Amino acid sequence: MISGRIVTPDGVVEGSLRLDGDRIASVEPGPAAADRWVLPGFVDIHNHGGGGFTFTTGDAAQAREAAAFHLRHGTTTMLASLVSSPFELMRDAVLAYAPLVAEGVLAGVHFEGPYLSHARCGAQNPEFLRDPSLDELTEILKIAEGSLRMVTIAPERAGALDAIRLLAEHGTVAAVGHTDGSYAEVMAAVDAGATVGTHLFNGMRPVHHREPGPIVALLDAPTVVCELVADGVHLHDGTLAFVAHSAGSTRSALITDAMTAAGMPDGEYDLGGLTVTVADRVARLANGSIAGSTLTMDAAVRQALGAGLSVTDVAAMAATTPARAIGLADELGALRPGLRADLVELDAELRVVRVMKSGEWI
Repeated sequence: MISGRIVTPDGVVEGSLRLDGDRIASVEPGPAAADRWVLPGFVDIHNHGGGGFTFTTGDAAQAREAAAFHLRHGTTTMLASLVSSPFELMRDAVLAYAPLVAEGVLAGVHFEGPYLSHARCGAQNPEFLRDPSLDELTEILKIAEGSLRMVTIAPERAGALDAIRLLAEHGTVAAVGHTDGSYAEVMAAVDAGATVGTHLFNGMRPVHHREPGPIVALLDAPTVVCELVADGVHLHDGTLAFVAHSAGSTRSALITDAMTAAGMPDGEYDLGGLTVTVADRVARLANGSIAGSTLTMDAAVRQALGAGLSVTDVAAMAATTPARAIGLADELGALRPGLRADLVELDAELRVVRVMKSGEWI
């Protein structure tokens, strides 16, 4: 039995949460035995690494350690995100990470690239950017056997809409990101089956009142979940709150976009072959571009609460909505009877006290 202020989809219940094996049996009102917040285990659908380890090289041992680092910060479900890479690395990473997906260490693989815009590449290595290849995607989908969960594509690239349709047909999430596309091009991607906006605002053509561009298209599309890097650097708190109020918590997902340096000292790190300098927790390339983040999901939750969002909305944005975005809402992502017992216990200052995954304290 876990006691405290339990954040459910319907609101905060002061009382206890009871387990049945690895499942949530019930949430019952009553006296709370401790001054604790109990939130669903965080679901991070965009993460490149952390704790000095990376997902971007296809190294299974590194991936296991990166996942363990974020698990200690409350992330019980995560995708391993690669950056733009040669096809050989994409293929090898899927094969290397498939056993970790089968084991439950990872929920799947996310390719952020290489089918992205040169104009909005951000910290993506321009050497590897290219048009979407149906041959590449078809081969990877075949060998992945369900472990490829998401691919980020710039819809203005040649062949992008066909690639999005192919992914959607195979139950893999197509995301729109790192795009200089027009409003019409992004809406065409949504019509083709794209359902996620990769770190909204970042790596995108900005809004203009006569050419609203990708941000307005994604924000206004009822079928799209918008990723938000809630670190106070990628987005102003007012922007974060605006999206949460506009799209609602059911279409807003907190992500870390973390890289190797999350939880590590300032210094130089690698991201997809590019040198990243971290100073005062901000990761940047030599040209000043933001290069991922040093964020953890518990810190993202504190940032979102500090921006004035309710704890119920923040729990949805950190777990329920991202779980639904990658097709796992029937299994996890909320403190509701029947779902997997993944949860995070936070103290009064919203710091992680302990983490449960599949009914076991880690």
